[in-house]
Amino acid sequence: MGKQDKEQAGVMDRLRKLMENGKYRKILIAVGIGAILLIFLSSYFPKGDKAAEPEAPAETAASLTAEEYTRELEASLTQIIEGIEGAGATKVMVTIEKGVEQVYATEQKKSTQTTQDNLSGEGEKNQAKDDVETNYIIVEDADGAQKALAVTQVQPVVKGVVIVCEGGDNPSVQQRVTDAVTTALNLSSARVCVVKSQS
Repeated sequence: MGKQDKEQAGVMDRLRKLMENGKYRKILIAVGIGAILLIFLSSYFPKGDKAAEPEAPAETAASLTAEEYTRELEASLTQIIEGIEGAGATKVMVTIEKGVEQVYATEQKKSTQTTQDNLSGEGEKNQAKDDVETNYIIVEDADGAQKALAVTQVQPVVKGVVIVCEGGDNPSVQQRVTDAVTTALNLSSARVCVVKSQS
């Protein structure tokens, strides 16, 4: 008999002696019932580590607020402009017309109601009335919650951009920065202002 077999036999003997002792048997039964109750009750409590689950990329994009969009845009523009020769340290402010808009899937139900009027001496007059009912398409997520089905997301429209940089008083730097911003955001140059920062 090997050492491992002897150890297993010793453990089994100790367990047998514990089971024969009435006090320990009651404790083991109580612990077993408690474990079963905990497993049963855990199904009624919400899971605490939902944040640890990775979000789908579409959900992340859909949850982007106008403020977050503006901050990300300002950070991207700052990085681009600081890479332009002569621009130096840069601060950027972006103003937008409206927030991020979700476009939801809809379905339309069209019904036509026709009525006939008998006019005295003039014959009949037919009238048709069209009714269109538009409803959002509702889907159920994994948690059982119902929500409208998002089709796409419309990003905010940029109204203007103000850039304050060290080289903002140099006309060639102003032109290069303006060209970069107007190209990146598809804006007219009238909506972009480049000025020199304080020394």
